[in-house]
Amino acid sequence: MNILLIGSGGREHALAWSLVKSPVLNELYVAPGNAGIEQIAKCITLDITDHRTVIDFCRLHDISFVVIGPEAPLVDGLSDSLTHAGLRVFGPSSAASQLEGSKGFTKDMCSRANVPTAAYGRFSDAESAKAYVREQGAPIVVKADGLAAGKGVIMAMSEQEALDAVDSCFDGAFGAAGAEVVIEEFMEGEEASFFVLSDGVNALPLATAQDHKRAFDGDTGPNTGGMGAYSPAPVMTKTMTDRVMEEIIRPTIADMKAQGCPFKGVLYAGLMITKDGPKLIEYNVRFGDPECQVLTMRLKTDLLLILLGCAEGTLHLVDAEWHDDPAVTVVMAAEGYPGSYEKLTEIKGLEDAAADPDVEIFHAGTVVVDGKLLSNGGRVLNITARAETVSEARQKAYAAVEKIDWPKGFYRKDIGWRAVQREDVS
Repeated sequence: MNILLIGSGGREHALAWSLVKSPVLNELYVAPGNAGIEQIAKCITLDITDHRTVIDFCRLHDISFVVIGPEAPLVDGLSDSLTHAGLRVFGPSSAASQLEGSKGFTKDMCSRANVPTAAYGRFSDAESAKAYVREQGAPIVVKADGLAAGKGVIMAMSEQEALDAVDSCFDGAFGAAGAEVVIEEFMEGEEASFFVLSDGVNALPLATAQDHKRAFDGDTGPNTGGMGAYSPAPVMTKTMTDRVMEEIIRPTIADMKAQGCPFKGVLYAGLMITKDGPKLIEYNVRFGDPECQVLTMRLKTDLLLILLGCAEGTLHLVDAEWHDDPAVTVVMAAEGYPGSYEKLTEIKGLEDAAADPDVEIFHAGTVVVDGKLLSNGGRVLNITARAETVSEARQKAYAAVEKIDWPKGFYRKDIGWRAVQREDVS
């Protein structure tokens, strides 16, 4: 079959890398893709905000299945438009995508479904939000309600920092995403990411991961879209995974169905494992980036078949098998990210870096100009490795990073430190 994959980041490169292995696949088109993806698929220019254009492309090229990678087109209703046109789609409806598109929507769902989460308040004006901050005190978490590319969350350690964050949101720092603000209790514990597929009724647990949001070593610096990740997450034992399924995932799926917007796609639960058990931090309605890169490195099962099962309502008939070996990915980003950064700087040495068969380099923000590989974004490369232990996978990833010649790039040197500490103790 012919497939259209929407997106251009490291997540989409990892999905494409996995999809092209399927014997069911005939042709893979990616819109718009990147320099790494174009080595394995046909990258095309397509205005994904024009749903009619996407539908026409699918009909012209006999597309049987559309996989939507990023969150923005999901919230925008692309999945709905394609479904109404009779196309099979992996990705939730616009209504179901509110689980990521509106943090307030998700918090209200948690209240209805008794999903454990942080105490919160929703506010549409600065003064009410500030009054809540003063009442609750610090530390406290201030979130822009809508999509903010992973940057609309402020962990305020002082009351003044929280008040400034409220002003920042309502003053337009995050655009339309900050028109409403959610303020939450500060939770303590260890974070983990848990991925589950749902066809609206059935749930298929996938795998766990932990990412590193902060820009610099020691989990310092500003929040980013993610500077690295590893899978599985040691904190997510079988007992903890079972609790998350029963206390968080299944109640969510049941509530979404009851609300008339059944969730069909991947639920990415950001969790805080507290002394009282797992609590939901937030949901994303697509694969994580860079978590997707480590998940695909560990997946044994044909990705295309399980995504189709999700779209067709037959998830109960498929299973997902995984390599026991852990995987680690290290993000190389442009100097200055997540602030301002220079684009179109040259990158060399990728062939040498990827020589190890246990290493894959997934491109995110790259482009080829006049035969040269250039940076074209903030997060640019994902150097990913699999090995028998996290320590060994990390060594392989960093050995590959050292072979990449990119003076304008930077990366964290401590990805996977929690898991490595656990291995050292055991």
